[in-house]
Amino acid sequence: MEETITSAESVLANLKTFALETQNPEAKQMFKSLAKSQQGITDTLNSRLEFIKNEEPQFRGQ
Repeated sequence: MEETITSAESVLANLKTFALETQNPEAKQMFKSLAKSQQGITDTLNSRLEFIKNEEPQFRGQ
């Protein structure tokens, strides 16, 4: 789960970088929109991980 979150955060960082680096306004808007969606995915994964850690004793302390 933590590897998945790390990958999701990497995708988010890449999308934000692409949005900053492109000069094409349409591409910039697309990357910003995708980054916003990816942020929601990352937030959901982080929330789920916290829930799992709280509910499942074997995952505590990881």
